Amino acid sequence: MTGMSGEPAGGGPITGINVTPLVDVVLVMLIIFMVTATLIVSPSIQVVLPKAAAPDQVVTSTLALTVDQRGAYYLNGRPATPIAIRDVIREMLRAAPNLQAVISADRRVHYGAVITLIDLIKQEGVHKFALNIERIVPPSP
Repeated sequence: MTGMSGEPAGGGPITGINVTPLVDVVLVMLIIFMVTATLIVSPSIQVVLPKAAAPDQVVTSTLALTVDQRGAYYLNGRPATPIAIRDVIREMLRAAPNLQAVISADRRVHYGAVITLIDLIKQEGVHKFALNIERIVPPSP
């Protein structure tokens, strides 16, 4: 209960802030962020990556190339032809001369489809690329 001056009935001014509602809101926002982040990060093209015991360092890039099990090419998650890939690489190299690429290929795809893609990006001037793999976790003793 407050008096006429707006002070609490206890006599002194309110000096503390109740942070419980703030913590509740922040936790709800964190949960929403975690759920939406997993939806954004999950790949839209399902490929089964080959496994290796000692993968190279992961290269971050804005150019993501994928070859699915049928040998179809995808550029940044969208279906693409070799000509379209070539055009996008040329355009991106103008803006970023040190362009890097990450190639993900289904392990059931023919070897030639991956080599064709590597040749295509090298001919266009992308010399830094990585092959995306799924790491084999050795069994613990």
